[in-house]
Amino acid sequence: MPTRVVIAEDEAIIRLDLKETLEEEGYEIVGETGRGDEAVQMVKDLEPDLAILDIKMPGMDGLTAAREITSDRRAAVLILTAFSQRDLIEQARDAGAMAYLVKPFQRSELVPAVEVALGRFQEIKELHAATSNLEDQLETRKVVERAKGKLMDEHSMPEGDAFTFIQRTAMRERRTMKDVAQQVIDGAVTPPA
Repeated sequence: MPTRVVIAEDEAIIRLDLKETLEEEGYEIVGETGRGDEAVQMVKDLEPDLAILDIKMPGMDGLTAAREITSDRRAAVLILTAFSQRDLIEQARDAGAMAYLVKPFQRSELVPAVEVALGRFQEIKELHAATSNLEDQLETRKVVERAKGKLMDEHSMPEGDAFTFIQRTAMRERRTMKDVAQQVIDGAVTPPA
């Protein structure tokens, strides 16, 4: 599947040049606009892999648009602008941009910038998924430990038996150990007398 791209550039000639260049390189342009606010909406509606944003646009500037797009990891963002001042570069970085390209650009600069942005974005998504998984594992462990403690205190079960009870109940009922442990804590699940 080709990489899907939204282009937000207020200069029509540059937007057309970008579109032609990217299409020749095998990318699929799914949306184009000259406004930042429309770019944000297009990213929400079209779910592209990449949004290329100019900084200075009507409706919403590219940095604000980048912040909105990257806040929920909707797409990689590449800032394409005529401005190379350090403070704008830092603002773009802080807004979540994965790459920054200064106009006028060459084809030999555009494709590497796009690929770097896509690669960095994929790494961030994978790190977020790994972090979420670890957080869930930690939360599960905490709930299971509390449930084991309750079984040990209220039902005089040894720790290993308390764990085995939670585990077997989860397998028998085809539910997660976290769900069963929470029900033990709430008193909805108890071991047989």
